[in-house]
Parts: sequence; structure tokens; C-alpha cells
Amino acid sequence: MKNMTEGNISRNIVLFALPVFLGQLLQQLYNIIDSIVVGRVLGPEALAAVSSSGSLIFLMVGFIQGLFLGAGVIIGKRFGAKDYEGVHTAVHTAVAFGLIMGLVLTLAGIEVTPLLLRLMGTPENVMPNSVAYFRVYFIGGLGSVMYNTCCGIFQAMGDSKHPLYYLMTSAITNTVLDIIFVRFLGLGVSGAAAATVIAQFLSAALAFRKLTCVDGEHRVYINRIRIDVKTLKQELKLGFPTGIQNSVIAIANVIVQSNINAFGSIAMAGCGSYFKIEGFAFLPITSFCAALTTFISQNLGGREYDRARRGARFGILMGVILAELIGIVFFIAAPSMISLFSNDPEVIAFGVSQARTEALFYCLLALSHCMAGILRGAGKTTVPMFVMLACWCLIRITYITVVVRLFPVIRTIFIAYPLTWTLSSIIFVIYYFKADWIHTFDRKKELT
Repeated sequence: MKNMTEGNISRNIVLFALPVFLGQLLQQLYNIIDSIVVGRVLGPEALAAVSSSGSLIFLMVGFIQGLFLGAGVIIGKRFGAKDYEGVHTAVHTAVAFGLIMGLVLTLAGIEVTPLLLRLMGTPENVMPNSVAYFRVYFIGGLGSVMYNTCCGIFQAMGDSKHPLYYLMTSAITNTVLDIIFVRFLGLGVSGAAAATVIAQFLSAALAFRKLTCVDGEHRVYINRIRIDVKTLKQELKLGFPTGIQNSVIAIANVIVQSNINAFGSIAMAGCGSYFKIEGFAFLPITSFCAALTTFISQNLGGREYDRARRGARFGILMGVILAELIGIVFFIAAPSMISLFSNDPEVIAFGVSQARTEALFYCLLALSHCMAGILRGAGKTTVPMFVMLACWCLIRITYITVVVRLFPVIRTIFIAYPLTWTLSSIIFVIYYFKADWIHTFDRKKELT
């Protein structure tokens, strides 16, 4: 538990962000190992089924993750204001709602996966593996939601170390089981998905157990797990815009994936491999966004406005610099990185082409996400929603729909990403400097 309203600003943010960074690094590493094992053992078609999973998984999971962001902001604000009874109520409400939504995700994912894959235009030679992978994956829906719920509670309280411990356990478990299930037992893509499910449930169980015995206001008592309607409404008020944003952006990405699918399974495998490595570019983004959201919510809850402003500037700078450094490395080393997943020259060519179109623009992606993290911490979740829906959904889809018909090459699709990252960054910067986002938070009393 860490009170971020006191002490050195940069130290607080870095010490919070570093475990998040390491945890996300582990998560990306075991996701990559997942694809490497599948690609090397089962071939390009199986790799295409697994590697193209990101957009569809985020479509199903992203909405729920967005909803729970509101819980984190509420918990952080109440903790910063020393409203410990309010923290207790918000924590138990979040856990109860997480159990419900985890079951919903499990049932929905299993039922609608084949329909969504067909709507995405998944090639027939990839369809059986894709259906098998996703149906097993979504059996672990409850584990995924409860892990994110529990770790979100830890992070809202300024504790980013325990989520790192559980990610380490999950990463090691997933990697070992991947090799056993796919390589030695011959369970195919279903084995890869099963490894992920087991790892998710294990990490969720460990995180939940810790919450039931932690010494602090966020301790969970099983007999008190229930929904407080007033608190849930406040959490949903903040989380619903982000959930909608995540889902609509995911739909846009599904449409993008559908256009990639039209170029065949080799393009799917190459681009899927790229997206796995691109996850590393999100490491500084997600770590500093998590730190900024918690830092801003706690400090505005404690009415430390100047401290919130200085912390926001520091987080943005660090996130942008780290993302761009990773982008430069990826641009240079793309052939070697993509070849980890497949020896097929065509697969490598597609992945390298996408990397060298997008990687140098990661600084803009980081800028947009850091700005969004700050505004969410301030309770202004509708602003990132509208900006990202306009730029990353409406404009991106319109661009692809129109321009791909005029220039029917896959690089036309790749250009959509840096183009829309640039537009969203420009809008966020204008809003950040023009709007009184800190004091509006206090006057409207959005979180009381």
C-alpha cells in the first residue's frame, strides 16, 4: 500500500511504474513464447490462428476492463481523501461485480466466437484452429476478470509489486505448460489456450487470497462481498465510457484484422507476429498510464493539485521517451525479431513491413495513452472515449474502407495506425493545455 500524495513525485511514479513494467514484460514474453511454440511446432496456419487472436480477445475483454477502471479511480480517490470506509465498500463492490462479469465473459466468449470469426473473414484453412483456440481460451474468462479486478485494487492503493509477483507466477506456469501441452502432448492450439487458462486462474487465485489476508483498508472479507448500489453506479459512471471506448476500438481493430485476413494466412501470421512484438512498445505506455491514473486520482482526492500537475508532466515525458526508444530498436531489429516466430520468408516480410511503417511513431501512441491515463485519473473518462472513438475508430475505419480500395496493398492498412495516433495526440495536447481539468475535478465533485 502506497500513499502517493506524499514524498518525491518522480520517485513515487517510477517505483510504482517499474513493477508494472516488469510484469507487463513477463506477460508479453510468455505471449511471445506461446506464439513461438505454436509457430515452430504446428506451422504457419496454427500461428495465424493464435497470433491474430489479439483483436478478438480485446473485443470481449476490453469492455469489462474499462468498467473496472472506474473502480480503481474511486478506490484511489477515497484512499487519497482518507475515506477508509469508502475504500472498503468500493473494494467489495468491485469484487462482487467482477465475479458476475467473469461468468458473463466466459459464457459469451464460448457462444459467440464462431460467429465473430466468420464476420472477421477468417480463412477456412485457419477457422478450425481459431475456433478451438478461442473456445478454450474463454473458459478462463472468470480467471482473467478476477485477476484484473484484484490487481486493479492493489494498484489503486499504490501497490504495484503484488501484481508483478502474480504475473511472474503466471508467466512461468504458462511457458512450462505451453511446451508440455503443445510440443510433448501434441494438444495443438487447444493446448496453448489451456496453458493460458490454467495460468490465469492460478494468478487470480493467488491475488484473491492475498486480498483476503492483507493488512489494510482494501482487505476483502468473503462474507462482505456484495454490491453497494450507490458505489457501483459511481464506478460504472467512470468506467462505462472507457469500456465503450475499448469495445468500439476493438471492433475497429477487428475490421482492420478482417482486411489483413483478406491477404491470406501468410499475411495473418506475419502481422500477428508483429503485433506480438508490438506489445513491448506498450510496456512503458501501460506502466506509466497505470502509475499516472493512480497518482492523479490519489492526489486530486487529497486536493494536491500542483503535485498532480507536476506528476502528469513527468509521466508523459518518461512514457514518450521509453516508447520511442523501443520503437527505434524494433525498427532496426525487425527481421531478427519476426523470424523468431517463423522461418517462412513471406511471413517475415509481412511482419517487417508493418514494423518499419509503424515503429518510429510509438512516441505518439505513448503520448495519447498517457494523456488518457491522466484524464481518467481525474475522473474525466468521457474525454478519452470521444477522442479515441473519433480517431482510432471512425477515422481509422473510414480511411481503410476508402483508401484500401484505391491502393489495394497491405501497407495501406499499416499506415492507418500512425495516422490516427498523430490525430489523437494533437487533440489530447490541445485539450490538456486549454481545459481546466484539475480544478473542474474538484468543483464538480465527480467522485463523492
